[in-house]
Amino acid sequence: MKTLLIKPQTFYNESGRAVGEAVKFYKLTSGQCGGLLRRDRLAPGRFRMKTGGGAAGNNGVRSIAGRIGPDFRRARLGTGHPGDKDMVQHHVLRRLPQVELPWVEAYWTPAPRPCAAGRGGDEKYQTEVLRLAPAKKADVRLKPPR
Repeated sequence: MKTLLIKPQTFYNESGRAVGEAVKFYKLTSGQCGGLLRRDRLAPGRFRMKTGGGAAGNNGVRSIAGRIGPDFRRARLGTGHPGDKDMVQHHVLRRLPQVELPWVEAYWTPAPRPCAAGRGGDEKYQTEVLRLAPAKKADVRLKPPR
């Protein structure tokens, strides 16, 4: 199984342009595609996998779905909530701090390994990733910076 990773050089909200062009060039279907998303509504280090569904207010997902259709896999990596809704935009748009990189990098070893596809494939994939890179149980709200 070959894997192609792309990092769109567009604004996040315009990710669909780059993904759509790659899908067209490589003659892929939306079911063969996936996206890695940072989620502030998941505790730091938590991981969830889902195929299809709505954008849930995520403009990057909305842009991709508009170009290739909604049936692509979404790998959501939790970054936690900053504790104050006014800080959310800065929190999700910032680069991950150096101190958080070890737990993020722990996902890169198991993430490319293919798991059983078909019925329950996302759940099996999610379980395998969490088994290989277990996250600590944590509150979704981070302590606000002082």
